[in-house]
Amino acid sequence: MTLRSKICGVSDSKTLNYLINHSYPPQFVGFIVNYSKSKRYVNLEKLKELLKIDKKNTQFVAVLVNPNHNILEEIKDLPFDYYQLYNCNPEKIRSIKKKYKKKIITAITVENKNDVDKYQFYLDSTDIYLFDSKGYEKSMSFNHNFIKNLNLNKEIMVAGNIQMNDDLENYKKIADIIDISGGLETAGLKDISKIEIFLNNVKNLKYEA
Repeated sequence: MTLRSKICGVSDSKTLNYLINHSYPPQFVGFIVNYSKSKRYVNLEKLKELLKIDKKNTQFVAVLVNPNHNILEEIKDLPFDYYQLYNCNPEKIRSIKKKYKKKIITAITVENKNDVDKYQFYLDSTDIYLFDSKGYEKSMSFNHNFIKNLNLNKEIMVAGNIQMNDDLENYKKIADIIDISGGLETAGLKDISKIEIFLNNVKNLKYEA
């Protein structure tokens, strides 16, 4: 199984162009759509300009924290393939999926082993499960061993203070997709040199397998 990658928190056109046109691009790129506490937040007008691009084979992900009706209506025609939803109950996720016809990444924030079990509430609405820390914008970690023995019929994405030079073999054992953001930044901004190292590490893992 090939480990795929998602680079999250992209907020500028230079980084986005670099990712899309890379010889080994990430399969997913995420944008912080409605969480203004994050330094990676992109306001709506900037987002609309940013997404006027040929995304080629890259899947665009709108990262949304308990989104209200207004923001969902404002982004419904933007070229997002997935909505990554935090802090939403199962009923709300089902409603969003049905109305907006988007694939859903359900984010489950993990502090202890019991948190992992919450995935069971979203079986009928989720396309990909994301297990993340409870840090949101703070790049916190959680114990990835909590999800080590999950046997789901959905793909698993893992996040939580992942760094560019982490041993990717460890993530490959527990997840289908690795989600990285702060680990590719310098002084709060995406760093092309770090992105290059990370994407090459993912590529090398593929060819070693």
